[in-house]
Amino acid sequence: MAVDLGAHGSLQIDDVAGWQAALGQVSHRTSLAERMQTRLPVLLAVLLLAGASVWAFYRWGTPWAATQVTRHVPLSWELALTEQAMAQIDGSYVKPSKLAPERQAELRAGFDRLVGLIGPELQRYPGYRPRYRLEFRSGMGPNAFALPGGTIVMTDAMVEQARLIPNTGEPALLGVLAHEIGHVAHRHTTRMVVEQGVLNIGLGLALGDVSTLVSSGASLLTGLAYRRNHETESDCYAIAMMAKAGLPTTPMADLLLGIERQMEVELRGKAGAASAPTDAAKPAEPAARQPQADWFSTHPDTVGRAQRLKAGQAPDCG
Repeated sequence: MAVDLGAHGSLQIDDVAGWQAALGQVSHRTSLAERMQTRLPVLLAVLLLAGASVWAFYRWGTPWAATQVTRHVPLSWELALTEQAMAQIDGSYVKPSKLAPERQAELRAGFDRLVGLIGPELQRYPGYRPRYRLEFRSGMGPNAFALPGGTIVMTDAMVEQARLIPNTGEPALLGVLAHEIGHVAHRHTTRMVVEQGVLNIGLGLALGDVSTLVSSGASLLTGLAYRRNHETESDCYAIAMMAKAGLPTTPMADLLLGIERQMEVELRGKAGAASAPTDAAKPAEPAARQPQADWFSTHPDTVGRAQRLKAGQAPDCG
């Protein structure tokens, strides 16, 4: 046992019990650090309290702090971030759209109608005025994603799937766009960036020099956990927006299920399993999946979400 003597150095005690008995005779109150060294229950209690505090900060403190900070993130920062992201995406992942200009114009007109419906009841951050615009790209599977500041990208493959899958069409694509508008309105990407920064700073303050492994793992956990909550928020937003537009959400649900059925067939084919030509028409089963399209890997529980969309409701919608 080591006793800190301040400016006079430290004292190494071999007879801990004798030292404690001597201190007891002079009514000395031992410090928490000394009790942690000599009493296992005290050490375990402190470790448990510290662990609970870190978990509480991760579970509740980080989202709350990130939400408050996000309110003050300027739109100009988001637009600059999106410009850099689009340059990287265009340079590495996608190609220019091959959709006919007329079809792009039709979808942009529908998109603009949805944006025009955004009133106070659909504004999650008062005073936040993103610059909504719809872009199309090819070279990627059925996908749609939102970037900070209002840019939404939809792939040609997503548009094509809505043409091929029965009972979907333009209403389904508008439902997908309403969902992505929800991501922008809630500033989800910005919140995730801020959340990871807040979490890393908080862990650094709580634990001191956090290793790269711990820091990276914490950031990954933040992204996975909060993304599910973001998807629920965007589903709720899409349901409210589509109701305001007088459009059904069932086509969007049918589009999700149709694409996922096709993905499952392709996965079984790649695994060498025999797939009948009619497999794509069979009802979807809530089996374990490993989706390959980004839009599905970040939108978990497709079957459950589709059921809620068909019912016109989603969990936790206020």
